[in-house]
Amino acid sequence: MFDGYDSCSEDTSSSSSSDESEEEVAPLPSSLPIIKNNGQVYTYPDGKSGMATCEMCGMVGVRDAFYSKTKRFCSVSCSRSYSSNSKKASILARLQGKPPTKKAKVLQKQPLVAKLAAYAQYQATLQNQAKTKAAVPVEGFSWGNYINSNSFTAAPVTCFKHAPMGTCWGDISEGVRVEVPNTDCSLPTKVFWIAGIVKLAGYNALLRYEGFESDSSLDFWCNVCGSDIHPVGWCATSGKPLVPPRTIQHKYTNWKAFLVKRLTGAKTLPPDFSQKVSESMQYPFKTSMRVEVVDKTHLCRTRVAVVESVIGGRLRLVYEESEDKNDDFWCHMYSPLIHHIGWSRSIGHRFKRPDITKKQDGHFDAPPHLFMKVKEVDAAGEWFKEGMKLEAIDPLNLSAICVATIRKVLADGYLMIGIDGSEAADGSDWFCYHATSPSIFPVGFCEINMIELTPPRGYAKLPFKWFDYLRETDSIAAPVKLFNKEVPNHGFHVGMKLEAVDLMEPRLVCVATVTRIIHRLLRIHFDGWEDEYDQWVDCESPDLYPVGWCQLTGYQLQPPAPQSSRDSQSSSSKQKKKAKSQQYKGHKKMTSLQLKEELLDGEEYSFLQGASDQESNGSASYYIKQEP
Repeated sequence: MFDGYDSCSEDTSSSSSSDESEEEVAPLPSSLPIIKNNGQVYTYPDGKSGMATCEMCGMVGVRDAFYSKTKRFCSVSCSRSYSSNSKKASILARLQGKPPTKKAKVLQKQPLVAKLAAYAQYQATLQNQAKTKAAVPVEGFSWGNYINSNSFTAAPVTCFKHAPMGTCWGDISEGVRVEVPNTDCSLPTKVFWIAGIVKLAGYNALLRYEGFESDSSLDFWCNVCGSDIHPVGWCATSGKPLVPPRTIQHKYTNWKAFLVKRLTGAKTLPPDFSQKVSESMQYPFKTSMRVEVVDKTHLCRTRVAVVESVIGGRLRLVYEESEDKNDDFWCHMYSPLIHHIGWSRSIGHRFKRPDITKKQDGHFDAPPHLFMKVKEVDAAGEWFKEGMKLEAIDPLNLSAICVATIRKVLADGYLMIGIDGSEAADGSDWFCYHATSPSIFPVGFCEINMIELTPPRGYAKLPFKWFDYLRETDSIAAPVKLFNKEVPNHGFHVGMKLEAVDLMEPRLVCVATVTRIIHRLLRIHFDGWEDEYDQWVDCESPDLYPVGWCQLTGYQLQPPAPQSSRDSQSSSSKQKKKAKSQQYKGHKKMTSLQLKEELLDGEEYSFLQGASDQESNGSASYYIKQEP
């Protein structure tokens, strides 16, 4: 359509036809490397080279995007085909006036006056549309604005192994160059330009067009895994024009030399990046699969549910035989709360048997290999026993770590646990944790890590002391060596932003912050809400996601509650959340957890290695503080 990007600029001296622009571009110095992609070297339009026509297929395009030094062919295949047996037939066909092959996309040249007239008409159309279209205010949350205005940092994608690209993110960081649409352009067609990553926040990147130097006026946020971000060289292989932004188009006379200088030695996305993104967003669970999942009204048992939908690896499960299709439960496909059909029977877990024995049409059991595997344990030697005491995260009040008791030992390392002082007589409020679960801790964990331990409901001797309680109840503490002491190098830091599931309302994914780190345990705060709604979550929980996950997967993100409406919303929200929590008669938190500033640095502690006679007598000295 245009001979060059500045055909519509004030300098019209470069608007000669492609037939007249036969001068070869001077070869680049051999000592100056250029970004390479798939082994091919790409150069960029300097505004003077104009258009070129492929001598093999007749395709017309930007001259500098063509192959070889002489720019005679649009691709490697055309260059090779020209030298093959089909060369004579192709040339003969063109001489006879026959149209080019299907591969060719001929863009007919137009006189400069006609192009300028069309451009003026296009600009007038845009102005008329702007006058008639009323500005519609968009009410929505923007991660970019939220992070910029508060100078926040976000947890890197590599912290989330279960998320798309979590294990193959590579060294994508600040300074990486990409090709993105040029929005600072008045051309009627979609054009592109090079941009560099200025700041990274999860999947989102703050980009700045090349040539703007320290000018941040046109910086913009974009999801790195989105469809509009490409590695450098993509435009050349796709025949897309690279056009400098209008604001700086007259800043340099030779854009090709500028880009070569700027891009020498720079990093870009892998050529197969978009393919990896697509592959990492393929999920094995399909709709109509049957699974066993915890019964949200009776945590002590499981029941059959059917996968209704899959979004970003999160499953919407509808309980089988439920008359209300809204009787659902959300969880990630790697959640420890879902299992294959037959799991409950195999380990001795309670299970609500369906009234019907025949599957509904179209429903089928999910294969066992799709579910997250737990670590194998050896229960033959010293092992957990019924009645042993420990500390556990209350699944119905995830801000609390409570005094708990092992009520039943199941097969394959699973344990049924009850919260002391709030258990039903029939055990209907027991819950299942695996022995390697990061949600159970040895006696003394909270004290040594300065975490508020929730005592049994009605226990009068406060402050709570484990030694006294074990003696009064004539019980023993579970041995420390039986607990999971592995602490991965998770990469989280206090203050990092992320997207997190509200596990009390698991259909909601909210804007959240890491406020405290104890070994592998994270304290998650939901922005805009009171601290009493915080939740303790493991660093490898599948319910934590990088910033931008909701945008990438199409899941709805819950923004922080605005300050103006926070007070009015919190009252109704408290009632809803408390109603959910009161499905069991557990101890309710009397005061909000007070976090001291000096604790936010998260002092490091490690478990005391080796067995000792203190492991079963209730002493709190199970840990030793690491020296810095």
